[in-house]
Amino acid sequence: MATWIIETITNFGYLGIFLLMLVEAVFPPIPSELIIPFAGFSAAQGNLDFIGVVIAASLGSVAGMVPWYLLGRLFGLARVRALADRFGRWFTLNGDEIDLATGWFRRFGPWIVLFGRLLPIIRTLISVPAGLARMPVPLFFAASLAGILAWNTILAGAGYLLAEHYDLVESWLDPLTLVVFAAVIALYLYRLVTWRPGKAN
Repeated sequence: MATWIIETITNFGYLGIFLLMLVEAVFPPIPSELIIPFAGFSAAQGNLDFIGVVIAASLGSVAGMVPWYLLGRLFGLARVRALADRFGRWFTLNGDEIDLATGWFRRFGPWIVLFGRLLPIIRTLISVPAGLARMPVPLFFAASLAGILAWNTILAGAGYLLAEHYDLVESWLDPLTLVVFAAVIALYLYRLVTWRPGKAN
């Protein structure tokens, strides 16, 4: 995968970065931790502009989050609640908890989205509850863009400063990705075992 990413950026420049980040935002297993640092390294070599790298990567991320947000918004909270009533154990949520989570998201949604953009896997999936909670589009985009710009600037800067050792960024962040993934799986299994129907069910 690394060779394909490097060739795409080398051959297509900013467009390649945009497309790779678009795919990364839709399909989480493609690592931004490899895409952006190499782009930052290319900027250090004078092949690309640093600001251009951050902008292209951020635009790709923003474009990629739209389908997930629309999925949540179009599917709707009522359908999710109905599914929870029927298949709640496998969702590891009951109707009461969905109402509670939606309330928290409506209250603190911008902060949840902003910090969610800094975490592997979560940065993709966070758009779905934002859509379910019908977070206003301008607010969703503003919070997302703030988190995306921060993350992309950090990764591009790391690639720029580490020069030809940009690949170290991926080796440093890979354990974090595994930890987040393991935590998500562990939480799901715990919720699966301890799930109980809501009082309203």
